[in-house]
Amino acid sequence: MSSTLFRTKKVEQSILDTEEPEHALKKSLSALDLTVFGVGVIIGTGIFVLTGTVAKNNAGPATALAFVAAGVACALAALCYAEFASTVPVAGSAYTFSYASLGELPAWIIGWDLVLEFALGTAVVAVGWSGYIQSLMDNAGWSMPAALGSREGADVFGFDILAAALVLVLTGILVIGMKLSARITSVVVAIKVTVVLVVIVAGAFLIKGDNYDPFIPKEQPVEAGASLDSPLIQLMFGWAPSNFGVMGIFTAASVVFFAFIGFDVVATAAEETKNPQRDMPRGILGSLVICTTLYVLVSIVVTGMQHYSELSVDAPLADAFKATGHPWYAGFISFGAAVGLTTVCMILLLGQTRVFFAMSRDGLLPRFFSHVHPRFKTPHRPTILLGVIIAILAGFTPLTELAALVNIGTLFAFVVVAIGVIILRRSRPDLPRSFRTPWVPVIPILSVCASLWLMINLPAETWVRFGIWMAAGFLVYFLYGRTHSRLALREAGEEQPSAGGGGTP
Repeated sequence: MSSTLFRTKKVEQSILDTEEPEHALKKSLSALDLTVFGVGVIIGTGIFVLTGTVAKNNAGPATALAFVAAGVACALAALCYAEFASTVPVAGSAYTFSYASLGELPAWIIGWDLVLEFALGTAVVAVGWSGYIQSLMDNAGWSMPAALGSREGADVFGFDILAAALVLVLTGILVIGMKLSARITSVVVAIKVTVVLVVIVAGAFLIKGDNYDPFIPKEQPVEAGASLDSPLIQLMFGWAPSNFGVMGIFTAASVVFFAFIGFDVVATAAEETKNPQRDMPRGILGSLVICTTLYVLVSIVVTGMQHYSELSVDAPLADAFKATGHPWYAGFISFGAAVGLTTVCMILLLGQTRVFFAMSRDGLLPRFFSHVHPRFKTPHRPTILLGVIIAILAGFTPLTELAALVNIGTLFAFVVVAIGVIILRRSRPDLPRSFRTPWVPVIPILSVCASLWLMINLPAETWVRFGIWMAAGFLVYFLYGRTHSRLALREAGEEQPSAGGGGTP
């Protein structure tokens, strides 16, 4: 059984499978499109919300260093993703990479993990977008009925119609085509980056040097219920991370890591890229560098405008401008945040559908979902299915408590991809690699260590929920995926490998 659980799918076969007419995605994306996608999904809730949370409860003005630490961890993973995405330009991201290096069961585990990560991420962002829209409506004198508003903290049963509607509209856009999605994303990203640049430039003139004292708080009281201590670290090592001082920076890094989630989504679009060998590394690394720079500058400006102990947790950027007597900027920032979150939601949904599509094409999920639309050449069936499910989740469920699952799922994927780079270098040194991760195995090992460190900083409850989801995944694999896998069918002689553009017999 162990030999079947860890059977790998050859890179050449993965590429051949993408040429089957009924299962081939349209190649339409450039390096610029990929970079825009990356910036579009990374700049979202994190920069507009988390800055105030970690500055007030953990790192103070040194929040900038927390963003740097999280950015470094992502950069290490990004170098590994760039090599894989250019070597195996197939939809599915970490799932596909794992299938080529670690084997079928690890690939299933990471694919199952990514489905959860992107689904919850999409729903959480949709609910956040709904909150911003309702806030803008309240400022204009309009209000949503309680039964149709945001679910978070609501004392009546209802349905967040705005969050659900957003997901359904974006589902329709993704069905129509990737190029349309890229064009819409480009416009929205331009607005979002403009807002961030306005915050940096306008806020720079409102900085007071006294607000940076102390830059790294030695002791900061944490509000009730806001502690980010990790019971897991205390259990494993006998100590818990500090909520202040130098250790507070690392604790903050595990939280602001949420702000970087999404750059790995770029890798899911490898199959729809015109020149993936050249453009995938540029899109992944370029978007990460741009966003890390903006994050650091925003955190420096905001903590300079207002003392970290007085920052708002809900809307730190907007409220910092209000506190300095510039309420107009606050409304502008809220508008930018609401507009910007649409692209975050759309690209997370895009990533999930591509992973689901790749797993279906490999037979680990029903092959019904691996057929593309005859006109638009998009995976319309999984897009519609997942879009409807996520719309229902976003409408009925306040997902704040489950948001940490998005973090742990992404970090787990980082670990698997880094290990996969080392294994594939040894097992397939003959593969053409247009981009090579430097200093292998040092960089992948550092990536694994950085990701594990951030994972163990997460609350123990997150690990329990993650374990439950993984257990369910094992059950689905052994009841369905293992026997319906195309690799299993080919080994049994029930299906012939794809040849060129031909379909399966």
